[in-house]
Amino acid sequence: MAWPRIFQRGALLSRFSHHHMVVFLLTFFSYSLLHASRKTFSNVKVSISKQWTPSAFNKSTELLPVEIWSSNHLFPSAEEATLFLGMLDTIFLFSYAVGLFISGIVGDRLNLRWVLSFGMCSSALVVFVFGTLTEWLHFYNKGLYCSLWIVNGLLQSTGWPCVVAVMGNWFGKAGRGVVFGLWSACASVGNILGACLASSVLQYGYEYAFLVTAAVQFAGGIIIFFGLLVSPEEIGIPGIETEDNFEEDSHRPLINGAENEDEAEPNYSIQEGNTVTQVKAISFYQACCLPGVIAYSLAYACLKLVNYSFFFWLPFYLSNNFGWKEAEADQLSIWYDVGGIIGGTLQGFISDMLQKRAPVLALSLLLAIGSLVGYSRSPNDKSINALLMAVTGFFIGGPSNMISSAISADLGRQELIQGSSEALATVTGIVDGTGSIGAAVGQYLVSLIQDNLGWMWVFYFFILMFQILTSRVLWRQAGSSVLTTVWTSGCW
Repeated sequence: MAWPRIFQRGALLSRFSHHHMVVFLLTFFSYSLLHASRKTFSNVKVSISKQWTPSAFNKSTELLPVEIWSSNHLFPSAEEATLFLGMLDTIFLFSYAVGLFISGIVGDRLNLRWVLSFGMCSSALVVFVFGTLTEWLHFYNKGLYCSLWIVNGLLQSTGWPCVVAVMGNWFGKAGRGVVFGLWSACASVGNILGACLASSVLQYGYEYAFLVTAAVQFAGGIIIFFGLLVSPEEIGIPGIETEDNFEEDSHRPLINGAENEDEAEPNYSIQEGNTVTQVKAISFYQACCLPGVIAYSLAYACLKLVNYSFFFWLPFYLSNNFGWKEAEADQLSIWYDVGGIIGGTLQGFISDMLQKRAPVLALSLLLAIGSLVGYSRSPNDKSINALLMAVTGFFIGGPSNMISSAISADLGRQELIQGSSEALATVTGIVDGTGSIGAAVGQYLVSLIQDNLGWMWVFYFFILMFQILTSRVLWRQAGSSVLTTVWTSGCW
């Protein structure tokens, strides 16, 4: 029965040491800082657009010297500036997606602490050059902006596979839905932090928003380098595989929809109970063949497309569609992340109780369609808009957090690869990398659809993504065991 077992799993939480809490907090805030620097860009899009198109916003340009006016004049209209901002989002996400596939493999082969710290510090320097140094020097160049954002995407991609792998090393299957559901709020907390930091200094110029977030992120990278413990074995604490072996079926991923647990074969392990003396990282192809990896990767591509569209465009949408001030739009957009935090934690808890994640996700994604319809018709009222925004974040951000964290950890620590713990970062990179490809395509489509058809058609596009692929893939995965047969018949 699921209920008694969830309480047995909860008892394991009492064995967590203060090291677990330190790892939880360090990984949580390290990724929060990475997300805060991304959020800064979306929060200052209106200011950047005004800076790049002075003729569209400054009615006294004829009073300015020609050389000063021309140096800022990247675009003749705000519409073209918006398309370029959308292209920058797309460039970032494509490079981020490519980087995720690479970072996952690198993270499984190098020290995760080194990789994460390097990514945080290097990305902070790139963000500083992109948003602050170019403005201080009054140097505006589209090629430079694109190049810097490509490099930033590659460097930022080191974050998620590394932090999920470290968390997977420290926290076992016991209550993983709750622990990872709460921990995966790091992205939403980062969004809130980025919005608050940006809005607090935006009055002095958008370059100071980039400066503050870059400085905080760089400091965070230094702390990670000196303070993060990658695994319990580093300080002589038994690993989670040892703890999980105390429980029956501890390595079985919670991605099956089988009503009877006895339907699943009891032993797929390639280790056959033998002690593993040397951990070997599995290949990229083997990771793709793991049951559920491809299905959830495709589902996450559609889900991340919608989730990141809100992430990149929500403040711009509120300011552009309702005429609210940029700082007010930044602060109001926080409610989407608040809904995502609550959704990820609550849905993770429910999936732990049910011992199944796919049905919870599928139901949430179906309800997300209704929330999108409701939010697309939000009146010009900040309170009602915030409420509808939080509900939308609950049903979209919640499942996104669960797939990218708890389910990725489940997939990377399946019974099939028991003893090969060096699969977690690779699997996480595949899931998040595929999701980022979908998000990259979506960002350019959002700017294109909005420019030609308006914001309502953007919401229709979001609804279409949910209806056609995401729910369909998850419902099929909920009752499928075909990929398990594929793995055992030849992938390994």
